[in-house]
Amino acid sequence: MEAGSPSCELCVQSGGTLLWQSGACRVIRVDDPFYPGFCRVIWKDHVREMTDLPESARNYLMQVVFAVEAVIRQLYSPDKINLASFGNVVPHMHWHVIPRWRDDRHFPEPVWGSVRRESAVQRTIVGDAELAAALSHALRHLEGGQ
Repeated sequence: MEAGSPSCELCVQSGGTLLWQSGACRVIRVDDPFYPGFCRVIWKDHVREMTDLPESARNYLMQVVFAVEAVIRQLYSPDKINLASFGNVVPHMHWHVIPRWRDDRHFPEPVWGSVRRESAVQRTIVGDAELAAALSHALRHLEGGQ
């Protein structure tokens, strides 16, 4: 399956601030002021499910997801990381990597759940350049992959 489905927003738009990319996928920062460090790992080709990918591609994609998780943990020190792959709204393979804190707006609910507290706790803001550099360093062994 090829990238570029005109009806898929992840095929025609970046999906956020581009931080890193390879020939197979990209990592973007989601612009959400309540969840700094929230990233998505988006597979380039238009596929719906992990099992639509060959095993080597699935392994590669998960290596990227786990590296993004490790970088977010290092830079933001969250209490928890949520990993999610839904595709219910956008049927294009992507993983959400979401830092969570016990006092965030939704905890312990998912970020798409009901707001549990209105006050926004100020979090450490890591600039896009620093986040991109950390991701590039963590993913350097994969840069030519896939």
